[in-house]
Amino acid sequence: MEAYAVIETGGKQYRVQAGDTLNVEKLEAEIGASVELTNVLALSDGNELKIGTPMIAAAKVVATVKDQIRGEKIFNFKKKRRKGYTRKIGHRQSLTILAIESIA
Repeated sequence: MEAYAVIETGGKQYRVQAGDTLNVEKLEAEIGASVELTNVLALSDGNELKIGTPMIAAAKVVATVKDQIRGEKIFNFKKKRRKGYTRKIGHRQSLTILAIESIA
């Protein structure tokens, strides 16, 4: 088995391996910059699994920012029948595309 880590960013948890690409909530970093994610919840070296309480102190995941994008448009529609009330709101979330370089 390959090494992997479970990280937390933007209120969500992701299982990542070296070489993965993932979309996360927007991080304040320039395109091409290196980012260290230190909120590591679990870490596996392929043989042994370490679980943090709640974080693993010495662990970090190094990633490179590939792009800053906006996600797909999500619509919220509300209606109350027989009252003539409708409401439609759209939302696009700002996202950061990360390429995972290494797990340390």
